[in-house]
Order: sequence, then C-alpha cells, then structure tokens
Amino acid sequence: MLLMLLAGAQAQTAPGSAGVPTPAASAASAPPAAVSASARRIYEDARSQLLQIRTLLKTQNSQASVGSGFLVSEDGHVLSNYHVISQFALEPERYRLRFASTDGQEGQLELLDFDVRRDLALLRVVPGGLKGRGALSFRPASSPLSKGDRIYSMGNPHDIAFAVVEGNYNGLVERSFDPLIYFSGGINPGMSGGPVVDEEGRVVGVNVSVMSFAQQMSFLVPGQYAQALFERSRNAKPMTEPAWPRLREQLMVYQDELTKRFLAQPWATAGHAHYQLPVPQEQFMRCWGRGTPADTKGLEFQRSQCRMEHALFISGAIQTGYLDMSHEAYDGAKLGAIRFAKQYSGSFRNERLGREDKYRTAPFCKEDFISREGLPLRAVVCLRAYRKLAGLHDLSVLVTTVDGATEGALGRFDARGVSFDNALKLSAHYLEGFAWISKSKESRE
Repeated sequence: MLLMLLAGAQAQTAPGSAGVPTPAASAASAPPAAVSASARRIYEDARSQLLQIRTLLKTQNSQASVGSGFLVSEDGHVLSNYHVISQFALEPERYRLRFASTDGQEGQLELLDFDVRRDLALLRVVPGGLKGRGALSFRPASSPLSKGDRIYSMGNPHDIAFAVVEGNYNGLVERSFDPLIYFSGGINPGMSGGPVVDEEGRVVGVNVSVMSFAQQMSFLVPGQYAQALFERSRNAKPMTEPAWPRLREQLMVYQDELTKRFLAQPWATAGHAHYQLPVPQEQFMRCWGRGTPADTKGLEFQRSQCRMEHALFISGAIQTGYLDMSHEAYDGAKLGAIRFAKQYSGSFRNERLGREDKYRTAPFCKEDFISREGLPLRAVVCLRAYRKLAGLHDLSVLVTTVDGATEGALGRFDARGVSFDNALKLSAHYLEGFAWISKSKESRE
C-alpha cells in the first residue's frame, strides 16, 4: 500500500510495497460526482469555518505549499495537518502562514502546537480576524460511526476552489500502529487538514492521505486526536523558534512505545525447512512473499518483506518512526558451491546501509561473527544519528547464515528514529529470531 499526503507542495509517500518514503507527484483527480442535497446543506453550514492554509516565503508572496483547515473556536483556533505547516514549523525565519476563507478574506496565522505522531497542527488567527464565524464541533466519542455511514470531506483541492466530497465511513485501517479512518471518497492534494463531518456537521476526522494508484481510498485522522490537541494547547503561546526540540520530545515518546509493543510480540514462523527466521506478527505490519518458480534451473530463493505502512512526516526530506524487515532464503544446490558462494556473498555486499547527508550522519557500523543456538551468523549493525534530533538514530541490522556451502539465508531489519538503548534492544531481539530448526545434511557434515 502506498499512502500519499495531501498538501499541495508536500506530497510524500509512506513506506509500502513500492519502497522507502520518497517524494511523490500529485495523484490524479477522481472524476467529479454529483453533489447530493445533503452535501449542499453540509457545505453551506460549514463554509464560514473552512480555510485554505498557505505557507509563504517571508520576503514575498510566493506560496511554498497549500492545504486546508477549519475553525474550532470563536477565538480563531484552527486545526490542520502538521505536514501542511511543517516548513514554517522548522524554519520560521524563512516562512510565514496565511489563511484564505471561502469568501475571500485573508490574514495571518500563528502556530500554537502540533502532534507529529497524528500529523495534526493547532493554529490561531492573529487576533482581530475572522470574528463571528462560529466553529465546527466534534462528534462525541460516545456516538461512534457505523460502517457505511455517510460522511463529508471538505477542503480546497489543488488550490482550485473549496469543495465537498461525499463518501462513506469504512471503519479503521487494519494493521495500523495508530488508528486511521478508511474513507471511501476521492480527496485530493490541497485538502490536507480539511474537516470530515457527519450528517449533523460534526467533525469525525481530518483529511490526511490517500492510497496511490487506487480509487476512492482515502484516510483520516480520527477527530478525537484533533479535539485533544485543541483542548491541550488552546492557551499555548505562539511558536516562534524552530520546532526541532518539540519534535524530538514527541518522537522520543513515540519510539519508546513502538519499541515496547514490537518487542512484546513473539516471532511468527517463516516456514523454512532448516532455518528459524524472524518474521513479525502482523498487528501493525504487513508482509508479502515471493519465490522462484519450481522449475528454476539456477539459484532458488524465497523472499519475505514486512513493513509498517505509515511513517511520521517531519519534513519533505525526513520521514521516520517505522519498522521495515525482510529475509531471503537461498538454495544453490543446482549451482554448486563455488557459483553459489559468489552470488550469495554478492547479495550481502549489495545491501545499502546509508551515507552521510544533510540530515543524518554517516553510518557507524560494527561487524562480527556470532552463533545463535549453534547456527553461525555474520552480522552487521549500523547506526546513523539525526543531526537535529539528538538521541534519535536510524538502525540497520544485516544478518546472513554461514553454515552451508549451497544453502543460506540473509535477513535485514531497519528501525527509523529510535534511541540508542532501543536500538540495542531491537538488534538483540532480531538476532534472537535466527536459529536452526533442523540442520541440513551439509551443515551436519
């Protein structure tokens, strides 16, 4: 699954079957559907509280990104996505925030707080603007939606015009670390941060992402998290300094919870005849597998890849807070020992472990030969530190068995944005997933 955020100039993919997060182009707009009388009513009732959120360069009116937001108080509090305002949050000396209402009123916004884990931001209209427009309320948690209930997404897609999209609530996404609402409706870039409301106009979620290369599959942050951010930080002072310390604080809490929940899960079985290989439970990860056809004449292999499908957006260049792991089991009996050794060692050597860049240090790696319950392993453990998020690292663990002349397994585990202590715990846990089930004939010999 490929998730794409919906800010006009901040669209990014989250990790999925197509690879590690990279910038993605805007998704193609879905064909417009007829608007029902209910959608008209919903939009007319909410239009005074809808805003477009613009990030502008400080010295000119060129916009760097656009998204959406909505008023949640008479005092001008506005909710949106963190990724909509991330440029301002990280570089307030270079950017400024502006709003535009449905009737053309414009003004300045200030950032009060954000929740990077849920991709939410709380803003406030600079005092004096947007008085008397009212505010959207939240649907109470005591009245949950049922699958199939009609809900309505609003925002300003592609910086064209404010719009309403009618769709259905389809419950929460399965195998997700944090709750996400699955909305069957075609929302588009520029609608990030816009509200999704029920038949009574109460907020049930906030637009956040879509599934790329799919139709009518969109995702919302549940309204309870937006409401909690508003209640927690409505009286906060405006943030005027770069947000790296606040980001670090939130990320440290998140990675600790992620690590604890992952370590608490026992490994699943890989189904290999000789090796016990670490395969995660699919509570908040998805796994895919493939292998060579039965009539393959050369190297035979079976591959498994497991990933969290949602990452934490920090900036256009940094996404973090997810786990990714894979293994490949090889059978080279048809090749012979020399040809197998060449291909097997080449697979290990071709793994990329990162390099120094603007945001992370070069990887510091340690390599050793170890034994897990008698199974000899070659292991490489690497850490890359974040330059502006002190104490957080990207972990990579590369492991290969070295017991057989024509058989072996190679595994890799990556954890993005973890503390040093948790990196050690995750490394140990991963290595503990390797063992013999039964020795092959050549291993016994």
